[in-house]
Amino acid sequence: MDLFEQALEQNPDSPLAERMRPHSLDEVVGQQHLLGPGKLLRHLIESDQLSSVIFWGPPGTGKTTLGQVIASTTSSSFVFFSAVLQGVKDIRQIVAEARQSRAHHGRKTILFVDEIHRLNKAQQDAFLPYVEKGDITLIGATTENPSFEVNSALLSRSRVFVLESLNEEEIKILLQRALLSPRGLKEKSLQVADEALDHLAQAAQGDARIALNTLELAAGISEQNQIDLDSLQQALQKKALRYDKGAEEHYNVISAFIKSVRGSDPDAALYWLARMLEAGEDPMFIARRLVILASEDIGNADPRGLQVAISAQQALHLIGLPEGRIPLAQATTYLATAPKSNAAYIGIQQAQNEVRQSGALPVPLHIRNAPTKLMKEQDYGKGYRYPHEEDGISAQDYLPEKLSGLRYYHPTDHGYEKMIGERIAYWEQVKKGRRENKE
Repeated sequence: MDLFEQALEQNPDSPLAERMRPHSLDEVVGQQHLLGPGKLLRHLIESDQLSSVIFWGPPGTGKTTLGQVIASTTSSSFVFFSAVLQGVKDIRQIVAEARQSRAHHGRKTILFVDEIHRLNKAQQDAFLPYVEKGDITLIGATTENPSFEVNSALLSRSRVFVLESLNEEEIKILLQRALLSPRGLKEKSLQVADEALDHLAQAAQGDARIALNTLELAAGISEQNQIDLDSLQQALQKKALRYDKGAEEHYNVISAFIKSVRGSDPDAALYWLARMLEAGEDPMFIARRLVILASEDIGNADPRGLQVAISAQQALHLIGLPEGRIPLAQATTYLATAPKSNAAYIGIQQAQNEVRQSGALPVPLHIRNAPTKLMKEQDYGKGYRYPHEEDGISAQDYLPEKLSGLRYYHPTDHGYEKMIGERIAYWEQVKKGRRENKE
């Protein structure tokens, strides 16, 4: 008996979520964009034409369940592989048995790799030759973005199917099924208040495993087989938000936060700030992002934005959490409502691109430093005009000769930067007039 068959054995002591796993496609709740009538994945499973695939989705959406369903509906041998418990040695043994099964019985072998993102590069590479030769059909399950966590070579040989979090109605279907099923809680004859069921469906946040196992825990602590909202909340306690600092959700939430501030939506920005703080994000990481944003997206349209962001970072460093959330919120709302300009960000990008393209162009002689006699004899510093002797504006070039007249900084017409733009235009006009007078 292989590991997968062992996992399929009905153990009365198994968690409710394990006992309630579907045995057929028709029992699967959710994922209709993949398993509905006429959908590709359903067709591949029912026709036993499944090639190597990766199931990517949040926890509790049915990735392992689909593996079990495939095991019961296809004509292939099915082997369960744990990325946590097994290694390259086990892969070789599985492949040897797969080759023997194919040679003697003409049966393909499907290798289901749970948490494939936990395998290192060498372990993932170990699958490649066997996938290419057709010795195994690989099914990988991951909660992480395969683009980041799965080798490109392995990814290019697999089709990715994205599983979605279950909605509240789908979670309720699973809960009601568990209350009435002999595999579930039928023998307890539980009475569950509608408001308790609704609350659990919402609190599970799309995770069927959390919903079912919480229901079982509530059943265990309930009195007289009654589950009301209070007993359910006691079973739930405080659910940790789905947020792994090394995972895609981390980048999704910080991206939403930055884009909300950039888009001048203080309410959305505060929501995403709260999401990060409640999930345990490093507050100094948030503060650093605000400092960057203050220059990148606000810049000289409101130079005080950078001061506010740095002050918030310093205040957070001084007082820590939980009070540190207040200066973070102050900086967030200030930056969200400030006028926006990315002129400094664009300007340095363009200047760096110029340097990469043009190389190290010579510094004009008149603005070179001339600390020695020899350098002065070579005309270093010759012709330099001291701006303070000309009302702060001198009609001379500061760029290399090849780049004379180019501009990288283009102030916007927002906030304080509008005045900067007018000042630059005035400087250019004065310089032009003085050049013409000189000529």
